[in-house]
Amino acid sequence: MKLTFYIFSKANIPFLKQAYDEYLKRLSKYGKASVEYLDEVSVDSTSKILIEKGLDQEAKKILSRINDDDYLFLIDLHGKQIDSLEFAKQLEIGKNKSSNLVFVIGSSNGLSNLLRKRANYSLSLSKLTTTHPLALLFILEQVYRGFKILNNETYHK
Repeated sequence: MKLTFYIFSKANIPFLKQAYDEYLKRLSKYGKASVEYLDEVSVDSTSKILIEKGLDQEAKKILSRINDDDYLFLIDLHGKQIDSLEFAKQLEIGKNKSSNLVFVIGSSNGLSNLLRKRANYSLSLSKLTTTHPLALLFILEQVYRGFKILNNETYHK
């Protein structure tokens, strides 16, 4: 099993990098886990058309890195809000369909519809707004929690 997390920003805060490393280490029990940082496409405009073009460019960066049979989880403001037990079920569905689970957190401009069309599952973490680096930490922890649930291991309450 391979777990890849894509994000369009870097963790410039040392404690977040330490937390990522801790959860990647914990996830290594379930598969090879990695975080890949991508450069956001700079759009110096409020033009909706130019922003969408930038988002499409970002989507193409990701789509060129994943395979057709990878199971893609999109972390999306417009995705479904679920609890940890339901998320564990979605991880199991993904695991049964592919040996590669991919998680994508979009850039500050959002996500392209190209990614939404390709996604196997779209997940909203909350209606609250947060930074992308914190969202990454949250999804790393939830994936770890999900695998603990699936393996009937003590952690989730």
